[in-house]
Amino acid sequence: MADHDAQVCKSVGTGMTRVFELFGKRWTGLIVATLMPGEVRFAELRRAIPGISERMLSDRLAELTGVGLVVREVEEGPPLRVAYRLTAAGEALEPALKELGRWAEKHLADGGGCPEALR
Repeated sequence: MADHDAQVCKSVGTGMTRVFELFGKRWTGLIVATLMPGEVRFAELRRAIPGISERMLSDRLAELTGVGLVVREVEEGPPLRVAYRLTAAGEALEPALKELGRWAEKHLADGGGCPEALR
């Protein structure tokens, strides 16, 4: 069985493995989708994604910034404001995320369990 698992992993490919290492984490896809229309402040992101804690949002944003999908911009105050926007690489995810959304509407009976506000 271990040999079969190794073969499956090799056939998936490193690109797919890397995508799901990042997007397989809870909230990551929703954060990116929320940033698709443009720049969003931290508090607005927090309100737009019900159930995410401030710490988790901060951690995921730091990770997305680290891999080059999100840019953190500080607006000098007072008051000091922090906003986030997608990089060109992050924006390039839009067709794939839209397709995943269409797939969910068609194939997941409850639309994937997301709150109505996020659909």
